[in-house]
Formats: sequence, C-alpha cells, structure tokens
Amino acid sequence: MPELDAVDRKIIDKLQGDFPLCDEPYAAAAVQLGVSGDELLERLQRLLDTRVLTRFGPLVHIERMGGAFVLAALQVPEERYDEVANLVNALPEVAHNYRREHALNMWFVLATETQGGIGAAIARIEEVTGLPVHAFPKEREYFVEMKLAARA
Repeated sequence: MPELDAVDRKIIDKLQGDFPLCDEPYAAAAVQLGVSGDELLERLQRLLDTRVLTRFGPLVHIERMGGAFVLAALQVPEERYDEVANLVNALPEVAHNYRREHALNMWFVLATETQGGIGAAIARIEEVTGLPVHAFPKEREYFVEMKLAARA
C-alpha cells in the first residue's frame, strides 16, 4: 500500500459525497481541500493508478434514467472459468464480476440503458458461453451510505 500524506487522506475523507455540482467541480473541490485543481486531479489519478482508489465517479440511479440493472450468476465448470470470465467481461453491459465459492461461482452485475436491454444481455451471455444465466432482480432498494476514513 502506497504511503498517503495528509492531503491524500483529506481528499479521500472529503470527496465521499457532497462533490460540487457546478461548471468546474474539480476546481471547487480543490478550493475546499486547499490545493490547486491540477494538484487534485494529479493526486486522484495517482490514487487510482496505485489502486488506493478503485473508482472515482458518480453513482446514478439507472432506473430513473430509463435503464435497468440486475445481479446475475453462472455455474461455470472450473476448467472453463477463465474462458467464461473473459467472454462475460468483454460485454459492455457487465459492470462487475466476482468469483464465489458456491455452485453459482461467477456473479456479475448487468447494467443496460433500457429495461429490455437486460434480457438481450442475458441472451447474449447464454449464447457465447453456452451456460444458463440466473438473474436476481432487485426486490427492494436500501440506501446505506458508507464512508471510509483514510488511515494514517
């Protein structure tokens, strides 16, 4: 794990929500953090490059924009796992893909621009892998805001 200085920790602590919504959000955030806009962008890129952060961006409610998402799973034979993972991950609709110790050993999130896109993405995955996709649509939505403090 790379060393984080006080500014890095402040960036991580302060930019987990309430990111400015304005014409120049990085400049506004930089002012709040006491750094220049260029320094903020450079530090964010370094934190992403070193995998201190794995993602920096907005979370959107895709359904409010007309899209859809679903948690899905496959039961992949061990000897085909890497092949199937590559096939699944190659699809632009696949947002995340995780290996699990379970009969359904590959879990992934599908996100599409339209409600009908989910069925099409599932059909495409079944076609390219030859395996049935098990889809688990959201039944209820919970909002859990989790903010993590940067360790010293």
